[in-house]
Amino acid sequence: MQASFLSTVVLPVSLAIIMLGMGLSLVPADFKRVSQYPKPVAIGLICQLILLPILGFIIATIVPMQPTMAMGLMIIALCPGGVSSNIITFLAKGDVALSVTLTAFSSMITVLTIPLFGNLAYQHFIGETASIALPIGKTIFQIFVMTIVPISVGMIFRKLYPKFAISIEKLTRKLAIGLLAIIIILLTIREWENLPNFIVQVGLGIVLLNSISMLIGFAVSKLLNLNSAQQICITIEVGLQNGALALAITVGILNNPEMAIPAAVYSLFMNLTGFLAILYGRKLAVTHAV
Repeated sequence: MQASFLSTVVLPVSLAIIMLGMGLSLVPADFKRVSQYPKPVAIGLICQLILLPILGFIIATIVPMQPTMAMGLMIIALCPGGVSSNIITFLAKGDVALSVTLTAFSSMITVLTIPLFGNLAYQHFIGETASIALPIGKTIFQIFVMTIVPISVGMIFRKLYPKFAISIEKLTRKLAIGLLAIIIILLTIREWENLPNFIVQVGLGIVLLNSISMLIGFAVSKLLNLNSAQQICITIEVGLQNGALALAITVGILNNPEMAIPAAVYSLFMNLTGFLAILYGRKLAVTHAV
Protein backbone atom coordinates (compact mmCIF):
# COMPACT_ATOMS: atom_id res chain seq x y z
CA MET A 1 0.00 0.00 0.00
CA GLN A 2 1.57 3.27 -1.09
CA ALA A 3 1.67 6.33 1.14
CA SER A 4 0.42 8.39 -1.82
CA PHE A 5 -2.91 6.53 -1.74
CA LEU A 6 -3.30 7.44 1.92
CA SER A 7 -2.43 11.07 1.36
CA THR A 8 -4.43 11.61 -1.85
CA VAL A 9 -7.54 9.48 -1.28
CA VAL A 10 -8.15 7.91 2.12
CA LEU A 11 -7.04 10.75 4.39
CA PRO A 12 -8.77 13.65 2.60
CA VAL A 13 -12.02 11.68 2.24
CA SER A 14 -12.07 10.50 5.86
CA LEU A 15 -11.23 13.93 7.27
CA ALA A 16 -13.86 15.59 5.06
CA ILE A 17 -16.49 13.14 6.32
CA ILE A 18 -15.46 13.74 9.94
CA MET A 19 -15.63 17.51 9.55
CA LEU A 20 -18.85 17.32 7.53
CA GLY A 21 -20.38 15.28 10.32
CA MET A 22 -19.26 17.89 12.82
CA GLY A 23 -20.84 20.61 10.69
CA LEU A 24 -24.11 18.68 10.53
CA SER A 25 -24.22 18.74 14.33
CA LEU A 26 -23.59 22.50 14.61
CA VAL A 27 -25.98 25.43 14.55
CA PRO A 28 -25.20 29.16 14.91
CA ALA A 29 -26.31 29.01 18.55
CA ASP A 30 -23.27 26.84 19.32
CA PHE A 31 -21.02 29.81 18.58
CA LYS A 32 -23.16 32.25 20.57
CA ARG A 33 -22.37 30.29 23.74
CA VAL A 34 -18.99 32.01 23.86
CA SER A 35 -20.68 35.25 24.91
CA GLN A 36 -23.26 33.48 27.08
CA TYR A 37 -20.81 31.24 28.96
CA PRO A 38 -17.36 32.82 28.53
CA LYS A 39 -15.67 31.27 31.58
CA PRO A 40 -15.84 27.52 30.73
CA VAL A 41 -15.17 28.21 27.03
CA ALA A 42 -12.12 30.34 27.88
CA ILE A 43 -10.79 27.73 30.31
CA GLY A 44 -11.23 24.94 27.77
CA LEU A 45 -9.55 26.84 24.92
CA ILE A 46 -6.62 27.98 27.09
CA CYS A 47 -6.01 24.42 28.28
CA GLN A 48 -6.24 23.01 24.77
CA LEU A 49 -4.50 25.66 22.70
CA ILE A 50 -1.81 26.85 25.15
CA LEU A 51 -1.19 24.35 27.95
CA LEU A 52 -1.44 21.24 25.74
CA PRO A 53 1.20 22.36 23.18
CA ILE A 54 3.52 23.36 26.04
CA LEU A 55 3.03 19.92 27.60
CA GLY A 56 3.63 18.25 24.23
CA PHE A 57 6.89 20.17 23.72
CA ILE A 58 8.14 19.26 27.21
CA ILE A 59 7.36 15.56 26.70
CA ALA A 60 8.84 15.49 23.18
CA THR A 61 12.01 17.12 24.53
CA ILE A 62 12.45 15.06 27.70
CA VAL A 63 11.38 11.59 26.54
CA PRO A 64 14.04 10.00 24.29
CA MET A 65 12.67 9.51 20.77
CA GLN A 66 13.63 10.07 17.14
CA PRO A 67 13.12 13.62 15.80
CA THR A 68 10.36 12.44 13.45
CA MET A 69 8.52 10.85 16.40
CA ALA A 70 8.93 14.01 18.47
CA MET A 71 7.50 16.08 15.61
CA GLY A 72 4.60 13.66 15.21
CA LEU A 73 3.87 14.00 18.93
CA MET A 74 3.89 17.79 18.63
CA ILE A 75 1.40 17.68 15.73
CA ILE A 76 -1.02 15.77 17.97
CA ALA A 77 -0.59 18.34 20.75
CA LEU A 78 -1.36 21.15 18.28
CA CYS A 79 -4.53 19.56 16.90
CA PRO A 80 -8.04 20.49 18.07
CA GLY A 81 -10.53 18.11 19.62
CA GLY A 82 -12.31 15.74 17.26
CA VAL A 83 -15.85 14.50 16.82
CA SER A 84 -15.03 11.55 19.10
CA SER A 85 -14.64 13.97 22.02
CA ASN A 86 -18.25 15.10 21.52
CA ILE A 87 -19.48 11.51 21.50
CA ILE A 88 -17.46 10.50 24.56
CA THR A 89 -18.60 13.65 26.42
CA PHE A 90 -22.19 12.65 25.70
CA LEU A 91 -21.62 9.08 26.94
CA ALA A 92 -19.80 10.39 30.03
CA LYS A 93 -22.77 12.67 30.85
CA GLY A 94 -20.65 15.78 30.42
CA ASP A 95 -21.68 19.15 29.02
CA VAL A 96 -22.28 18.30 25.35
CA ALA A 97 -23.12 21.89 24.34
CA LEU A 98 -19.80 23.08 25.77
CA SER A 99 -18.01 20.19 24.04
CA VAL A 100 -19.45 21.11 20.64
CA THR A 101 -18.56 24.78 21.17
CA LEU A 102 -14.97 23.99 22.19
CA THR A 103 -14.51 21.58 19.27
CA ALA A 104 -15.88 24.11 16.80
CA PHE A 105 -13.78 27.04 18.02
CA SER A 106 -10.59 25.05 18.49
CA SER A 107 -10.98 23.72 14.93
CA MET A 108 -11.25 27.29 13.64
CA ILE A 109 -8.34 28.67 15.68
CA THR A 110 -5.93 25.81 14.93
CA VAL A 111 -6.13 26.62 11.22
CA LEU A 112 -3.68 29.38 12.19
CA THR A 113 -1.89 27.89 15.20
CA ILE A 114 -0.95 24.53 13.67
CA PRO A 115 1.09 26.03 10.79
CA LEU A 116 2.71 28.69 13.00
CA PHE A 117 3.68 26.53 15.97
CA GLY A 118 4.14 23.47 13.79
CA ASN A 119 6.74 25.28 11.74
CA LEU A 120 8.65 26.28 14.88
CA ALA A 121 8.48 22.72 16.18
CA TYR A 122 9.64 21.39 12.81
CA GLN A 123 12.69 23.64 12.84
CA HIS A 124 13.47 22.64 16.43
CA PHE A 125 13.10 18.85 16.11
CA ILE A 126 13.90 18.23 12.44
CA GLY A 127 16.22 21.14 11.66
CA GLU A 128 16.18 23.84 8.99
CA THR A 129 18.25 21.69 6.64
CA ALA A 130 15.60 18.95 6.48
CA SER A 131 14.28 18.10 3.03
CA ILE A 132 10.65 18.55 4.09
CA ALA A 133 9.42 21.91 5.34
CA LEU A 134 6.11 23.14 6.69
CA PRO A 135 5.23 26.21 4.58
CA ILE A 136 2.95 28.41 6.67
CA GLY A 137 0.79 29.91 3.90
CA LYS A 138 0.26 26.64 2.05
CA THR A 139 -0.42 24.74 5.28
CA ILE A 140 -3.01 27.29 6.44
CA PHE A 141 -4.80 26.91 3.11
CA GLN A 142 -4.68 23.11 3.18
CA ILE A 143 -5.96 22.88 6.77
CA PHE A 144 -8.66 25.43 5.92
CA VAL A 145 -9.83 23.29 3.00
CA MET A 146 -9.69 20.09 5.07
CA THR A 147 -11.55 21.48 8.10
CA ILE A 148 -13.40 24.80 7.75
CA VAL A 149 -14.88 24.11 4.30
CA PRO A 150 -16.58 20.78 5.15
CA ILE A 151 -17.72 22.14 8.54
CA SER A 152 -19.30 25.13 6.77
CA VAL A 153 -20.94 22.88 4.16
CA GLY A 154 -22.37 20.72 6.95
CA MET A 155 -23.77 23.76 8.79
CA ILE A 156 -25.36 25.14 5.62
CA PHE A 157 -26.88 21.74 4.85
CA ARG A 158 -28.21 21.55 8.44
CA LYS A 159 -29.77 24.99 8.00
CA LEU A 160 -31.44 24.15 4.68
CA TYR A 161 -32.46 20.54 5.40
CA PRO A 162 -32.52 20.12 9.21
CA LYS A 163 -34.45 16.84 9.38
CA PHE A 164 -32.35 15.11 6.73
CA ALA A 165 -29.14 16.46 8.26
CA ILE A 166 -30.02 15.06 11.66
CA SER A 167 -30.94 11.70 10.11
CA ILE A 168 -27.56 11.26 8.36
CA GLU A 169 -25.42 12.72 11.17
CA LYS A 170 -25.04 9.33 12.87
CA LEU A 171 -24.12 7.73 9.54
CA THR A 172 -21.31 10.21 8.92
CA ARG A 173 -19.93 9.57 12.41
CA LYS A 174 -19.91 5.81 11.83
CA LEU A 175 -18.21 6.29 8.46
CA ALA A 176 -15.63 8.57 10.07
CA ILE A 177 -14.78 6.00 12.74
CA GLY A 178 -14.54 3.26 10.13
CA LEU A 179 -12.28 5.28 7.84
CA LEU A 180 -10.02 6.30 10.73
CA ALA A 181 -9.69 2.61 11.62
CA ILE A 182 -8.76 1.86 7.98
CA ILE A 183 -6.07 4.56 8.05
CA ILE A 184 -4.54 3.13 11.21
CA ILE A 185 -4.62 -0.39 9.77
CA LEU A 186 -2.95 0.74 6.52
CA LEU A 187 -0.23 2.58 8.44
CA THR A 188 0.26 -0.46 10.66
CA ILE A 189 0.65 -2.76 7.63
CA ARG A 190 3.06 -0.37 5.96
CA GLU A 191 5.29 -0.02 9.03
CA TRP A 192 4.73 -3.53 10.46
CA GLU A 193 8.42 -4.44 10.69
CA ASN A 194 9.28 -1.18 12.45
CA LEU A 195 6.12 -0.94 14.56
CA PRO A 196 7.44 -2.60 17.76
CA ASN A 197 10.39 -0.24 17.74
CA PHE A 198 8.09 2.73 17.09
CA ILE A 199 5.82 1.81 20.01
CA VAL A 200 8.85 1.48 22.28
CA GLN A 201 10.07 4.91 21.19
CA VAL A 202 6.80 6.83 21.24
CA GLY A 203 4.61 4.75 23.58
CA LEU A 204 5.72 6.48 26.78
CA GLY A 205 5.33 9.92 25.20
CA ILE A 206 1.80 9.10 24.02
CA VAL A 207 0.75 7.78 27.42
CA LEU A 208 2.17 10.86 29.16
CA LEU A 209 0.62 13.32 26.68
CA ASN A 210 -2.84 11.78 26.84
CA SER A 211 -3.03 11.10 30.58
CA ILE A 212 -1.37 14.31 31.82
CA SER A 213 -3.42 16.50 29.46
CA MET A 214 -6.63 14.97 30.81
CA LEU A 215 -5.44 15.54 34.37
CA ILE A 216 -4.61 19.16 33.54
CA GLY A 217 -8.06 19.73 32.05
CA PHE A 218 -9.75 18.20 35.08
CA ALA A 219 -7.57 19.96 37.65
CA VAL A 220 -7.86 23.43 36.09
CA SER A 221 -11.63 23.23 35.60
CA LYS A 222 -12.12 21.92 39.15
CA LEU A 223 -9.80 24.56 40.62
CA LEU A 224 -11.78 27.30 38.86
CA ASN A 225 -15.08 25.98 40.24
CA LEU A 226 -16.77 24.72 37.07
CA ASN A 227 -19.62 22.29 37.61
CA SER A 228 -19.09 18.52 37.30
CA ALA A 229 -20.52 18.26 33.76
CA GLN A 230 -18.20 21.05 32.57
CA GLN A 231 -15.23 19.41 34.31
CA ILE A 232 -15.87 16.14 32.49
CA CYS A 233 -16.26 17.96 29.17
CA ILE A 234 -13.01 19.93 29.46
CA THR A 235 -11.12 16.84 30.66
CA ILE A 236 -12.17 14.99 27.51
CA GLU A 237 -11.73 17.93 25.12
CA VAL A 238 -8.18 18.60 26.31
CA GLY A 239 -7.25 14.93 26.41
CA LEU A 240 -8.70 13.61 23.13
CA GLN A 241 -7.36 15.25 19.99
CA ASN A 242 -8.32 14.97 16.33
CA GLY A 243 -6.24 11.94 15.30
CA ALA A 244 -7.50 12.07 11.71
CA LEU A 245 -6.25 15.63 11.27
CA ALA A 246 -2.87 14.70 12.78
CA LEU A 247 -2.62 11.82 10.30
CA ALA A 248 -3.63 14.09 7.42
CA ILE A 249 -0.93 16.61 8.33
CA THR A 250 1.88 14.12 8.86
CA VAL A 251 1.12 11.89 5.86
CA GLY A 252 -0.67 14.32 3.54
CA ILE A 253 1.11 17.65 4.10
CA LEU A 254 4.49 16.53 5.45
CA ASN A 255 4.46 13.32 3.38
CA ASN A 256 6.12 11.36 6.20
CA PRO A 257 4.36 8.08 7.18
CA GLU A 258 6.88 7.50 9.97
CA MET A 259 5.92 10.82 11.51
CA ALA A 260 2.31 9.62 11.51
CA ILE A 261 3.05 6.69 13.85
CA PRO A 262 2.49 8.76 17.03
CA ALA A 263 -0.91 9.87 15.72
CA ALA A 264 -1.89 6.27 14.92
CA VAL A 265 -0.77 5.01 18.35
CA TYR A 266 -2.47 7.98 20.03
CA SER A 267 -5.75 7.32 18.19
CA LEU A 268 -5.76 3.81 19.62
CA PHE A 269 -4.69 4.67 23.17
CA MET A 270 -7.12 7.58 23.62
CA ASN A 271 -10.02 5.14 23.29
CA LEU A 272 -8.85 3.49 26.52
CA THR A 273 -8.68 6.73 28.49
CA GLY A 274 -11.93 7.85 26.85
CA PHE A 275 -13.62 4.71 28.17
CA LEU A 276 -12.27 5.43 31.65
CA ALA A 277 -13.60 8.99 31.38
CA ILE A 278 -17.05 7.61 30.51
CA LEU A 279 -17.03 5.37 33.58
CA TYR A 280 -15.90 8.20 35.86
CA GLY A 281 -18.35 10.70 34.38
CA ARG A 282 -21.31 8.37 34.82
CA LYS A 283 -20.28 7.62 38.39
CA LEU A 284 -19.91 11.35 39.10
CA ALA A 285 -23.32 12.06 37.58
CA VAL A 286 -24.97 9.46 39.82
CA THR A 287 -23.19 10.85 42.91
CA HIS A 288 -24.32 14.40 42.19
CA ALA A 289 -27.86 13.23 41.44
CA VAL A 290 -28.01 11.50 44.82
